[in-house]
Formats: sequence, structure tokens, C-alpha cells
Amino acid sequence: MTEPANTTAVSARLSTLDRFLPLWIGLAMVGGLALGRIVPDLNSTLGAVKIDTVSLPIAIGLLAMMYPVLAKVRYTRVRAELSDRRALVFSLVANWVVGPALMFALAWIFLADLPELRTGLIIVGLARCIAMVLIWNDLASGNRELAAVLVAVNSLFQIVMYSVLGWFYLSVLPGWLGLDTAGLDISLWDIAKSVLIFLGLPLAAGFLTRTVLERRRGTQWYEGRFLPRIGPVALYGLLFTIVVLFALQGEQITSRPLDVVQVAVPLLIYFALMWGGSFFAGYRLGFPYDRNTSIAFTAAGNNFELAIAVSIAVFGVTSGEALAGTIGPLIEVPALIALVYVALWLGKRWYPDDQAVLDTRTPTG
Repeated sequence: MTEPANTTAVSARLSTLDRFLPLWIGLAMVGGLALGRIVPDLNSTLGAVKIDTVSLPIAIGLLAMMYPVLAKVRYTRVRAELSDRRALVFSLVANWVVGPALMFALAWIFLADLPELRTGLIIVGLARCIAMVLIWNDLASGNRELAAVLVAVNSLFQIVMYSVLGWFYLSVLPGWLGLDTAGLDISLWDIAKSVLIFLGLPLAAGFLTRTVLERRRGTQWYEGRFLPRIGPVALYGLLFTIVVLFALQGEQITSRPLDVVQVAVPLLIYFALMWGGSFFAGYRLGFPYDRNTSIAFTAAGNNFELAIAVSIAVFGVTSGEALAGTIGPLIEVPALIALVYVALWLGKRWYPDDQAVLDTRTPTG
């Protein structure tokens, strides 16, 4: 299919940060790894101050990522998104039935003889995404309002179901199948704190920003002047978070390359199957591009800050479970940024009637 004539014009309007984002992410990953190897005691320094159980620098990066995206959400449309039961049910099934089961299967297929890494990978699969998915969704021109609703619903399910699913997939199901079992002891309050901090704070800030500034200056000024100014903060926060993540674990990752590869393979398969399966199923079900994109990225992403925190709290900072949790975002970031471009490519070919959505992506700088 021939691309629309205005595609080049839209691309030209995007900032250098946007157009070369994969390059900046690659440099951030390499820079973080180098920083972690070069600077002595960087891990203890960066991890000395924490918000909940997450390193303060990572927490700052996550909050910086999410605030501009949540400030873009048109909250008056959220109620309409809640009425779309078909999208909500589809997303819940993908996130809480298919995702954990698929990660459990992949963990046992690829890491059967590595119990610590296997358990860590299952823990990653149980933590559904509430943070970075908003970035991927925005970059791929997904529906911001639907993404915000799905993230909020996932957060509520996460508080209630995380411990239950951990018990089921680490103790009950392996016992039924005659496999080794493990335990996961974490309270609902520990999970709720993570959700309140990393979703509640930026959600409240985004809602108050739009509500107050729209009343004072009007929607046209807010969306035409204010949002483009704060937009780059999200991607700067993403790059900062990547640098810190790789720096914190640089020495451990570079000293255990085989473990990284062994965990990376099932993770890559997981992201490809979860995103690809969800996107194709949504397309067959007739979801428009922006809604289908939001559902697919929500299904594929994982809440790495929760998974890492749980692994460290239960098994220790130097455990294989904690290493697997750390490898999760290191593979997820490049995998899902690649899927952003896959989504935009498929959108041009599978959704010829939705080109207006694809061609009006708000530049971030």
C-alpha cells in the first residue's frame, strides 16, 4: 500500500529526540552499562535512597516518564472508555490469564534446570505493566484514555491478584504437574504502595494539571502550547531511567552474560507472542488502530519495578530471582520500542481508514 502523501511532512515535524529515539535508547543502554562498570560503588550509592523499595533515581525517572503522558489524557472521555466492556474483558483476559500462563510455560521450557532464574521470570510475568506502557502507547499513537483506564484496572487487579497468582504459579500449579515448587510471601499493602506511588502520584498530577490549566487558559492553549512544552520530559525520563537501570546492574549483567542470554530468549518470545497475538486478535475483532494498539502494549508490558522489588524483598538483592527481574526491563525496553515501529508499520497497512490517527501524533519537542 502506498503511504499517505503527508507522512513525510509529519515525520519532518517530529523532533530530533523523536526521530532518533532508538539511537538514544541504545546509547543510554551502553552508557549505563559503562557507567556501572567504571564507577566504583555506584550500585550502593544509587540504591542508598529509596521510594518504597525502588531506588530514588529510578523512581524519579518513572514519575517523569508518566506525568506528561497522563497530563495528555482527556479525562472527560474516560467514562466512555469504561463502557467499552469488550475491550476491557479482552485486555483483562490477555493480562491476567494468558500473560502469566505463557510466562510460566516459557520459564519452565527454557529455564527448567535454573530454579532461581525460572522463579524470577515467573514473578516478572505476574506483574502487569502500569508505567512504561503509557510511553509505548503514546509513541505508537494509541488511545491515551483507554490506556489510562486499562492501566488503572490492571493496578486494581494487581493489588488483589498478585499474591494469589504468585501462590498459584509457584506452588499450586507446579505441584499439580509434578514440578518443583517455590513460595512467594508478599502483602497486599506492599503491592498497593507500589501502585499508589508509581501510578497514583503522576495520575493525580496529570489530572490536576489538565483540570486547572484548561479552566484558566482554555483547551486550545493547553493542548497547543502547554503539552508540547512538557512532552519531551517523558522521553528524557525514559532515557534517564534506562541509564540508571543499566548502571545499577551493569557489573552483574556483564559478569553473568550466559544468565542474561538464557533469560532474554524466553522474554523476547513472550513479548513477541503477547503483543503480536493481542494485536492480531484485536484486529480480527474489529478494534480500531488506536484502541488495538493500547490493548496490545498493555498486554505485552510488565511492571518491572514491582517484580524487582518483590524479588529483592523475598529472595535477596544478590539472588538469581532478583537478577531475572532486573533483566526483564533491560530486554523489554528495546523489544517494545521495536514493537512501536511494528505497530506504526502495521497501522499503515491494516488500517487505511485510520490514517488520521497515525498522521496526527503530537510531536514531543
